Amino acid sequence: MSKKIRFAVLGLGRLGYWHAENLSQRVKDAELVAVVDPMEGRAEQVARELGVAKWSKNPVEIMEDPNIDAIAIVTPTSTHAEMITLAANHQKHIFTEKPITQTLQEADKVIEAIRQNKVLCQVGFMRRFDPSYVEAKRRIEAGDIGQPLYFKGMTRDGGTPPPEFIKHSGGLYLDFSIHDYDTARFFMGAEVTSVTALGSVVHNQYVAEFNDVDQALTYLTFDSGAAADIEASRNAYYGYDIRAEIIGTEGAIHVGGSMQHHDVKILKNNGATYNIIPDFPTQFLNAYLYEMVSFVESLRNNERPKVDEVDGKLALEIAVAATQSYQTGKTIRLDGHTSNSKLA
Repeated sequence: MSKKIRFAVLGLGRLGYWHAENLSQRVKDAELVAVVDPMEGRAEQVARELGVAKWSKNPVEIMEDPNIDAIAIVTPTSTHAEMITLAANHQKHIFTEKPITQTLQEADKVIEAIRQNKVLCQVGFMRRFDPSYVEAKRRIEAGDIGQPLYFKGMTRDGGTPPPEFIKHSGGLYLDFSIHDYDTARFFMGAEVTSVTALGSVVHNQYVAEFNDVDQALTYLTFDSGAAADIEASRNAYYGYDIRAEIIGTEGAIHVGGSMQHHDVKILKNNGATYNIIPDFPTQFLNAYLYEMVSFVESLRNNERPKVDEVDGKLALEIAVAATQSYQTGKTIRLDGHTSNSKLA
């Protein structure tokens, strides 16, 4: 495509608004032409703030607009399968927030719709586009640490969502750890063959009502012989704490860990302090922009996105297996997916 890619954004919560703002102001080859949200007055408000001519409460109305090239889906997880299928059937290219769907059966159906309609799809695993993660991947591929042997991931957040969100989220492994599962695949360059998960409710007792946990650990093995452990916590009341470590035969790479929100320290006679990163949007502010820039470049060049619907399904499969492992107390075996390549 030589012209600007014309977008509609579905879902205008905090993250949806950020995507809409980026598309309207910061992605040079994109044009935001419509916004959608079912909440009374929300779409109209955002359209007015961002100077967007078209707004609606009804996604079907937007899908039927022939002037729209692509849809950014930032709606609740439970709606992803329906919205992706609807967009594909209307020949719209698709950016969808993770997870691609809630179940593997739904994932298979949406992948079929995407391929039958010959549209492109990118899944919102924004960490792959964070400059630190991009540099770490480059160094791994350059052989700086030799053969990757072990991945260690940590995602800690203190902002536990309310009961209504937990009820529909799919659980900690699906809603939360799935980013680390995708990151592990990204860094290790291998596919997961087994999943073992443990979990506990250590503070937020109400999550137990939904058979969920607020503290979890997942152990993965890969078809390359490598392994990984991934911690997930909703109990980091000191701030947003995300780290990754890749150990290789010739060295190791650490990503994150400083947690400093600004490069400013306050020194006093009883010690030093600095502001801690408060939440995930602040941590990955640039990554959300860069992932959309990458998607637009894919559309303009008619190339498969860097993280597509197959990546979305593979991360989902790990999350589903982790949930099953926690619930049954058993290790869940996967086949490594070596036959399910992006071009299959």
